[in-house]
Amino acid sequence: MRYWEADVRILLVPNPANPRSVAATRQASARLTALGYEPFLDAADAEACDLVGYGVPRAEIGEPELSIALGGDGTILKAVHLLGVSDVPVLGVSLGRLGFLSGAGGDRLDDVLDAALAGEARVERRQTIEGIVRLGGRDAGSYRALNEVFVGRGGGARGVELEVAVNETPVGRWVCDGLVVATPTGSTAYALSAGGPIVSPDVRGMVIVPVAPHTLGVRPLVTGPADVIRVSCPNPARADACVTVDGDQVPCRTALDSVEIRVGDHDVRLMRLDGQDFYATLSRTFLGG
Repeated sequence: MRYWEADVRILLVPNPANPRSVAATRQASARLTALGYEPFLDAADAEACDLVGYGVPRAEIGEPELSIALGGDGTILKAVHLLGVSDVPVLGVSLGRLGFLSGAGGDRLDDVLDAALAGEARVERRQTIEGIVRLGGRDAGSYRALNEVFVGRGGGARGVELEVAVNETPVGRWVCDGLVVATPTGSTAYALSAGGPIVSPDVRGMVIVPVAPHTLGVRPLVTGPADVIRVSCPNPARADACVTVDGDQVPCRTALDSVEIRVGDHDVRLMRLDGQDFYATLSRTFLGG
């Protein structure tokens, strides 16, 4: 029995730099087409995978019924950003190094596709965050992240001086390499490497983690779901900062004034077929379980 009937559109998202991902994407496109579905890729990905006939311009991706990310966690983040705020479930098939966000292994891809199309996957809702960037005295755009927003030094070797306020109350000012504001999902990514806590994805809120602050008196901070974080550059002599959202840098050709970050209005739906909950995945990936 199929959960999704034939003829629905399914977005495939590969990592073109990973040969396993490219091969799996070609296999998935053939399998889905044979079953009567309409797989498609972003045009650039389609060209990289030699699937030009399946490519569409990014502006025409729209709202498919399902997205399948074939790679690692970075490929899942890529799928999330391709879909924007569309409430499209994303199935991550692990073909990369870590695969913490993935919901299925890539060894038996046809079985994974069949199970997903039969509606056998469990769906987890993951909170996002939104950052409004202000550059050179003007708003430069709003950006959505599933993992984190990083504010820190760009190409320079000097540390930056950042001031952090929560709900307009100053909570810290440091010379540092930067600052990570992470979702609970992102607490196991860059924030973890910088010494932040591991937070269950069932928690709603944000994690503030300074990166290499020049002080002995700073600790990570977990905020609530209604809080608003503001990161600013108060010292022009140490304001060579840029903003990175889920690993992609926001253009920073002019001086960064501030970034205002809050819990996003739109969650991401991740599908799981491996039967593991967050703690089982945490144990397997980080704790040697």
